[in-house]
Amino acid sequence: MNKQKAASLTEFLIERAIQTTGISAIALVVMIFLFLIKEGVPTFFEVPLLSLFSTRWYPIEDYFGLLPLIAGSLIVTIGATLIALPLGLATAIFIAEIAPQWARDILKPFVEVLAGIPSVVIGFMGMLVLTPAMRTTLNIPTGLTAFTGIILLAWMALPTVVSVVEDVLDAVPTTYRDAGLALGMTQWQTIWRIVVPAGRSGILTALMLGVGRAIGETMTVMMVTGNAARMPRGFSDLFMPVRTMTATIAAEMGEVAQGSAHYHVLFAVGLTLFVITFLVNLAAAAVVFRQVKRSERILS
Repeated sequence: MNKQKAASLTEFLIERAIQTTGISAIALVVMIFLFLIKEGVPTFFEVPLLSLFSTRWYPIEDYFGLLPLIAGSLIVTIGATLIALPLGLATAIFIAEIAPQWARDILKPFVEVLAGIPSVVIGFMGMLVLTPAMRTTLNIPTGLTAFTGIILLAWMALPTVVSVVEDVLDAVPTTYRDAGLALGMTQWQTIWRIVVPAGRSGILTALMLGVGRAIGETMTVMMVTGNAARMPRGFSDLFMPVRTMTATIAAEMGEVAQGSAHYHVLFAVGLTLFVITFLVNLAAAAVVFRQVKRSERILS
């Protein structure tokens, strides 16, 4: 009986600890959101709405146009996503399905080590190596460009995508592969038509994690994108400096006067970034939920 009581008590404590952790995580997100609202909403009473949606960011003269910052963040994030997601998926398929066991034992830890490199180190390497190479190779005035930030952000998002997708593919039952090969499919047909669709929901989650890593990065983009708040106007602007929302907050929050219009606008930028990230995660959750429901209908 004592052992049963001890086991019941242990189970009760574990359940309560899990519940407390889950509630604390939700409460923390809500508190952050409320704090951003408290500090960011005064912006809409202190700065005209038309000024916020203008194309000039120069706080010293009370120009608070957010469009260059939003456009810079979108360009860098979308560009990094377009590079990292296909490469990450292909690399994960190679590690999980094609590479021999000795190669997997080397590649998987190597990818996980890449994921742990601090962003400031990647940014520093980009400034010393990639930026001069970009300037000389493309014959442009400066290597601190949006394209430089895209390459480094893709590098940072790639290990996350590879690691998660590889785990998802490993979780697909071996019987699926055996069934495809028994039907006369080639190895590639089995991978692309059976294994990848079977892990679709997990793969989509991994891709959204990669997007989240790219859109929330600060130090790397602040170090290599030039930090020029200018409105992109064409494809050639990929090779010109830009400024992202995260870099703006990091660069200016430490020097702004608390309670000023500039201070509240920076919190409004943070609120905008929070909403964009929330919408991305919400879209990912909706896609995953739809895939799960579809799988349940197929199985039933």
